[in-house]
Amino acid sequence: MTDEHRERADVGDLPPMVRASMLVPPPRPPSGRLPMRTLEDYHRRYRESLEDLGGYWAKVADELEWSSRWPADQAMVGDLARGFQFFPGATGNVSVNCVDRHARSSPQKVAVHWLGEDGAERSWTYAELAEQTARFAQALGDLGVRRGDVVAIFLPNLPETFAVVHGCLRIGAIYNIVFSGFSPQALADRVVDTGAKVVVTADETWRRGRPIALKATLDQVLPQLPSVEHVVVVRRTGAPVPMTPGRDRYYDELLAATDRLAPPVAMEANDPGFIIYTSGTSAKPKGLVHSGLGFLVGAYHNVQMALDLGPDDVYWCTADCGWLTFPIFELIGATACGATMLACEGALDHPGPERVYQILQAHQVTKMFTAPTLLRMLARHGPELASRYDLGALVLLALVGEPLDATTWHWVQDHIGHGRLEINNTYGQSETGSAWTSSVVGVTPAKPGSCGVALPGHAYAIVDEEGRPAPVGTVGYLTLTAPFPTLFRDIWRDPERYRTQYFSTFGPDRYDSADAALEDPDGHIWVVGRVDGVINVAAHRLSTMEMESALLEVEGVAEAAVIGVDDPTKGQVPEGFVTLAATAADRPTEEVLVQRLVDVIGPIARPRRVHVLSTMPRTRSGKIVRRLLRELVVDGTTSGDTTGLEDPEVLEQLRQELGGT
Repeated sequence: MTDEHRERADVGDLPPMVRASMLVPPPRPPSGRLPMRTLEDYHRRYRESLEDLGGYWAKVADELEWSSRWPADQAMVGDLARGFQFFPGATGNVSVNCVDRHARSSPQKVAVHWLGEDGAERSWTYAELAEQTARFAQALGDLGVRRGDVVAIFLPNLPETFAVVHGCLRIGAIYNIVFSGFSPQALADRVVDTGAKVVVTADETWRRGRPIALKATLDQVLPQLPSVEHVVVVRRTGAPVPMTPGRDRYYDELLAATDRLAPPVAMEANDPGFIIYTSGTSAKPKGLVHSGLGFLVGAYHNVQMALDLGPDDVYWCTADCGWLTFPIFELIGATACGATMLACEGALDHPGPERVYQILQAHQVTKMFTAPTLLRMLARHGPELASRYDLGALVLLALVGEPLDATTWHWVQDHIGHGRLEINNTYGQSETGSAWTSSVVGVTPAKPGSCGVALPGHAYAIVDEEGRPAPVGTVGYLTLTAPFPTLFRDIWRDPERYRTQYFSTFGPDRYDSADAALEDPDGHIWVVGRVDGVINVAAHRLSTMEMESALLEVEGVAEAAVIGVDDPTKGQVPEGFVTLAATAADRPTEEVLVQRLVDVIGPIARPRRVHVLSTMPRTRSGKIVRRLLRELVVDGTTSGDTTGLEDPEVLEQLRQELGGT
């Protein structure tokens, strides 16, 4: 939204959560690594970036290595309606930028320090990562993998995962990481759709104190996968697994038998780099196609702005490699910045929530990227647990996945940060390939509950149902109005679905995020949920995020979720769900919870019920799966894809707790 639009808009009665949130200046001055120092610098750079998008992104790309350049004054061609390209004709290689150039300048710097759930630890320097990457790339070539072939990666967070991903990128193979918690059928669906020639997996991984068989999961469906010619197995636990001669090879043996290092293949800037699938419900999962070098440029930019990683930082992204957060903020974006990174296996709260604090203390982590759900879990166990650990090294906490409520924001600042933390709540999607709303570290102020401001190079509009600009403070449809390098380029083997699903609601020149949002008078963006998560109660549009924030303000509430259920009179009414903090002295009654919504938002928000549950259904990336809560209260059972759940066994427990509703 332009400044002129913001000045003319009638702010009206802002939602309480927005009205109550105040600007919080960065706790430290800018580092000097970013091309901005003040809020005025940000506003000027943002305006200039939209005036010349191609020129802006060309300046970012100039900080990276290229084999050949794009034509002068043609850093971007096309648009959303007709298709777009960044840096057309230019060539380069992602692995060179993320691995080789740091191995040349800082070979002994630790690239990845890996922590196993069972206590095992390993470190790879950039020199070691470079050698592993080039050797694995050559091994892939020796197995017959060529430019444009697909390699499926069914791995947990391991050092080898970095080498495998960059090995694919080195020779121009398209990689597809499949979440290691998926069921055999979910794995098979993705491999069949991509036509992967090779699958890379591990013998086992540890999760919540027990080994999870990955090779055995793959073996169950290999007869359904005619495209798979080879299986490469990383030895994680050393457990014996069936190995079919001629098809299955151990990773270490394969590399030991490979005496050459693959040179990098010069890839065109818009060539596909990887495919990532969105989770399916009733519809077929979508294979989102991202370019290799375009994604590199955007992820590098995103990590710079949202994390500002420096040479002395120890950085931890807690995501699983199967979710796009990990490629953006660790595998590609953070390696492009030459970071020293932690990578952790298993559940972060096993054997208890203290594991998070122990890792932060033991490794003196300075910057952390995680999900709001992890912070709510920590808050649930109270400040006394946090007080046992020295967390003084931690200076920045960045978040993505779902909005971070103001209550948890302040709890974290008070009890983990003690006023020194920069808390950066960001927003992005698998489709956008970056968290394009964010704070600029040390430059822009935060607002508890908001997702920050649009980063330079990203044009957006919040519109009403007719596509007209929504007034400031009014919930509308969040759209993107111009391309940027990390925006996905297609749906694998389904270009028609790409157009109809994302570029038809508001015309072919607008990307429809299917998220609802508002912009406040300070230009901060508040993503209040999916469009279908905005509840229409008697013609009033109510934000589920706003209602959840109100419930989280009730003493003793640790987590909250709100859904809409059909009502014969009002169309829809809210229904709430909460879990309680382990340290809660008093258990709030349902009447107290209901009244809180009425008091904060108004009688129109009176819910049908507010259920107090023992836990929530959530993905391993930390999102509460509200769809499943709705199915449980409406149908008494669940349907659709549940393989991405952190703990599928909670569904039966929740069904019993919600029984009779």
